[in-house]
Amino acid sequence: MKFELPKIEVNSPVIIWYAGIAFVILLFGYATGGTSTLELFTCYRTSVSDPMMYLRLITHVLGHSDISHYLSNFFLIMLIGPMLEEKYGSQKLIYMMLITALVTGIANVLITADGLRGASGIAFMMIILCSCTSFKNGKIPLTMIIVVIIYIGQEVVAGVTLKDNISQFTHILGGVCGIIFGMYYNKKEA
Repeated sequence: MKFELPKIEVNSPVIIWYAGIAFVILLFGYATGGTSTLELFTCYRTSVSDPMMYLRLITHVLGHSDISHYLSNFFLIMLIGPMLEEKYGSQKLIYMMLITALVTGIANVLITADGLRGASGIAFMMIILCSCTSFKNGKIPLTMIIVVIIYIGQEVVAGVTLKDNISQFTHILGGVCGIIFGMYYNKKEA
C-alpha cells in the first residue's frame, strides 16, 4: 500500500491573489518606509486634477499600515472569501470587491480628509454578504439581521464613542454593500 500526499487545490483564486498582492504591497511599504503605501495605496483628498487620486479610490484596499492591520483583515477574508467565491463565482466577487472599494474610497474623499487604507471595507462586505446567502424573495434571514445588528451596530457605537484611526464609516459602507449585493444576487437566483 502506497501513501500519497493529497494534492493542493487552488479553491479560491481571487481571494488567494488578493491576499498575496496585498502582502507584497505591505512588504514593499516596509521597504520604502511607508512612502509607497502612502502614495499608491492610501485614499485621501487631493486636487481633482491629480490622476493618482482616482487610482487610489480603488487601490486603497491593497495597502495596510502594518502586519497586524493586514492579518486582521485577511484572517476574515481568507475565512469567508472562498465560500463566497464558490457561491457567486470569481467574476462576480471581483465586481463586488471593486464596487465596495470605489464606494468606500469616494465616501472617504467626500466626507473626510483622513487617509484610508486597508481591506476592512471588503471584509465587512463579505461578513454581511455571507449572512445573506440564504436570501429568498420576501424573506430576510434572521442570521443576517443578527449579524447586521452586531457588526454594523458595534461600528456605529465605536464611531460615536471612540477617537481612533479606524474608519468605522468604511466598515458600515462595506456592510451596506454586502446587504445590497446579497439582496441583488440572491433575488436573481430565487
